[in-house]
Amino acid sequence: MGRYAEVHKRSLGDKEGFWLEAAKLVSWSKAPSRALDASNPPFYRWFPDGRLNVSHNCLDRHVEAGRGDQPALIYDSPMAGKTETYSYRELARRVAKFAGGLRSLGVEKGDRVLIYMPMVPEAVIAMLACARIGAIHGVVFGGFAAPELATRIDDAKPKAIVFCSCGLEPGRTIAYKALVDQALSIAKHKVKTCVVFQRPQLRAEPVPGRDIDFADLEARSQPVDPVDLASTDPLYILYTSGTTGIPKGVVRDGGGYAVALMWSMHNVYAVKPGEVWWSASDVGWVVGHSYIVYAPLLLGATTILYEGKPVGTPDAGAFWRVIAQHGAVALFTAPTAFRAIKRDDPDGLLMKKYDLSRFRTLFLAGERCDPNTLLWAEAQLKVSVVDHWWQTETGWPITANCLGIEAFKVKPGSSTKAVPGWDVQALGEDHKPVKPGEVGALAIKLPLPPGSLPTLWQNDQGFLKSYLEEFPGYYKTGDAGYIDEDGYIFVMTRTDDIINVAGHRLSTGGMEEVLSNHPDVAECAVIGVADELKGQLPLGFLVLKAGVNRPHEAIVKEVAQMVRESIGPVAAFKTALVVKRLPKTRSGKILRGTMQKIADDQSWKMPATIDDPAILHEITADLKTVGYAKGA
Repeated sequence: MGRYAEVHKRSLGDKEGFWLEAAKLVSWSKAPSRALDASNPPFYRWFPDGRLNVSHNCLDRHVEAGRGDQPALIYDSPMAGKTETYSYRELARRVAKFAGGLRSLGVEKGDRVLIYMPMVPEAVIAMLACARIGAIHGVVFGGFAAPELATRIDDAKPKAIVFCSCGLEPGRTIAYKALVDQALSIAKHKVKTCVVFQRPQLRAEPVPGRDIDFADLEARSQPVDPVDLASTDPLYILYTSGTTGIPKGVVRDGGGYAVALMWSMHNVYAVKPGEVWWSASDVGWVVGHSYIVYAPLLLGATTILYEGKPVGTPDAGAFWRVIAQHGAVALFTAPTAFRAIKRDDPDGLLMKKYDLSRFRTLFLAGERCDPNTLLWAEAQLKVSVVDHWWQTETGWPITANCLGIEAFKVKPGSSTKAVPGWDVQALGEDHKPVKPGEVGALAIKLPLPPGSLPTLWQNDQGFLKSYLEEFPGYYKTGDAGYIDEDGYIFVMTRTDDIINVAGHRLSTGGMEEVLSNHPDVAECAVIGVADELKGQLPLGFLVLKAGVNRPHEAIVKEVAQMVRESIGPVAAFKTALVVKRLPKTRSGKILRGTMQKIADDQSWKMPATIDDPAILHEITADLKTVGYAKGA
């Protein structure tokens, strides 16, 4: 039995011993005497009698250990044209003072604070300041539409909102205050206090009696010590993207989260204290919470906070510049970022301009990584490329090639094996595990490990209904895929992206895998559209690589033949559209569900998380050319 197999077996068979040992990685004011409280299933609680402060673990303990001068955070903003470095001592000082400022405004343990900010250091400071005094932060992605912000205000009922005067995007500046004002006018819950961080690119006119200047508040406040908190006390609420109606606020506890993140940095990511780590995401998403802010600072690494894009700031070499300039040993980003880089620089010429000698690992997550993108990244970077799978709800990886335990051979299309702590199974319609290689609903046997959601914010029934009812004894991931005979897990698609073609259940992810292998295709998506005869038919969308000038009809014919040869005539794949770009959320997920509704003439709502609404109008026009979206 290899080391991975031993560790994974112990994590499931001896949960108490495994996780109490992992808990030693964290600094506790009162160490837990037991790992799991299973007295009220399915509401499990981790390290129930432990006490700690996550902000102290992220900052003070590193200063106390004599590492206060080590860089904690590097702010790199091509949007603002600046780079700043904060030591652990400086970041701890600012967090302690801003925490004192929040307390002077009446914010105490258990109060909620909404943070509505772009990728600026003050967003990180606000998060850690809340954690320091036991306030529960809820970060809302900067630039989110006012109605969506209002639903979160009404659900979290914050005592204060911390927001930025503006966000910066290529070619435009987004004024945040107008969005906050509108959200507050819509929301039923009234917020009396706002703290505004003024950026020089666009200053906000404060509302007298409501808006307090961030810098002034920090400057005049006395620093405060970390509050001693129970392991099970909530650290934050994070609302899942695409929320409509009653929002789903994922709750994260402090103790279990800190233990899981620390364990993952050592065992999944194989990063050491003092090394430079970069997660190219946003603090508004779960990746930003876990692997920009909390995990690297818990470890004592240096984290990069990047306010820019993979392409266009200024070009497709932006990521290589950041890695080389700051000496990053690893990058965590979404596959969509690499598809954008591959589209603009298919031969990787811009990469050759930079010294990437210290860079050793690329981690991809956030959506399914097609084999073509993974192989391209491997060939260009000549380092380990790890596709791994997890969710907002889980907080850290479910499956990965755990480099800190035992590195496995990569199988393109697979996110490798279940991370220790996770019992992943593919279930059939009878709720029983299917045979190896058969597609099923991917589900996780309860209890979920530390760091995953214990419930939804003030909505236990919603937690049960959304995740636990369909497969009793399991957490429903909402993803479909299969597990092969070697235990490799292939996450193919969301369960609602499995289409039924003449009674055959087919994965759109499998078809996308084929399309992405065409040499002219940079990016693609497949949806199922209604058909009177077959129930559904697959429809492809192709974004071509830069410089491709071949007739589109020829390319469509070629990809259709590729699907026929790879999947078979049963797929009935005949139609594809060449489009300029695909509609995505700001976190990079392709809006397949919305595209399907448009094609089928169903009512649809502009997603709050969409990166550029104009793209959906372009897609609608494209769909009309092939006979869909007739009523649009």
